[in-house]
Amino acid sequence: MRSKPQCGINLKLIVLFCSFLLLFTILILRSNLSSPLKTPPSSSTTISETHLSNSSDQPQQVPKCPSLEVPFIPTCTKTPPSLANALIHYATTNITPQQTFKEISVSARILAKKAPCNFLVFGLGLDSLMWAALNHGGRTVFLEEDQSWIDQIKERLPNLESYHVVYDTKVHEAEKLFEHGSKEECKTVSDPRFSKCPLALKNLPGDVYDMEWDLIMVDAPTGYFDGAPGRMSAIYTAGLMGRNREEGETDVFVHDVDRVVEDKFSKAFLCEGYLREQEGRIRHFTIPSHRARLGRTFCP
Repeated sequence: MRSKPQCGINLKLIVLFCSFLLLFTILILRSNLSSPLKTPPSSSTTISETHLSNSSDQPQQVPKCPSLEVPFIPTCTKTPPSLANALIHYATTNITPQQTFKEISVSARILAKKAPCNFLVFGLGLDSLMWAALNHGGRTVFLEEDQSWIDQIKERLPNLESYHVVYDTKVHEAEKLFEHGSKEECKTVSDPRFSKCPLALKNLPGDVYDMEWDLIMVDAPTGYFDGAPGRMSAIYTAGLMGRNREEGETDVFVHDVDRVVEDKFSKAFLCEGYLREQEGRIRHFTIPSHRARLGRTFCP
């Protein structure tokens, strides 16, 4: 196929260039005609300007919250990395967290009050990045039973802090362990590493014991069949950590309380007297320090 002649195109370019030049000239002329002549400032102008300069020297009270009177000026223009990563992750995947919106909201409300804080999570799952983002600026640690799953998550989300934990319990042992839990050795408040109670986890990373945790989420290990590790020790240890802190309190959340183990052990070792809320399959307990006030009973 032969190419089209170029003369028509060149003619169009010339016309377009001339039109642009003419428009540019008109704009210059209009701006010169419309600009006002400069006049020396009058006395009233000088006074008002002096008044403004004096008032600007005084510090102005700016409301802490945005209002209609004072425009809101953001102090930070960058999205926190943890939040940005979470937005990208959940926007590009069709996999959603295992907890429902209402269940997540229970712990999210406490995080909104306490973050940045120390947040310990039993379990590494599809919601882990969300928890780390909600605790932006704090420390969020995940304890996981499955090393291969940790490796998969680290490949996709390398910034999450997670550790492998081996559990030596089984769901079918729950009744026997529950009976042990009623003995005095399991009612004694101490560092879990030195506890004589068979429910206390003693093989966690040392840093986990040394840290005072503001929130603890028990959503692992696996507990839906008899041969699974079950959450008996995780629930007991979470309560023991809360009681053993020097002062203050620890908010503990237990998921899947529709199952026998989670229901029975959370009521017994986190105590119904410390229960604050239940939404769906999640329970929220607030465990106070027993070291700050000696003489507290294990359950109120």
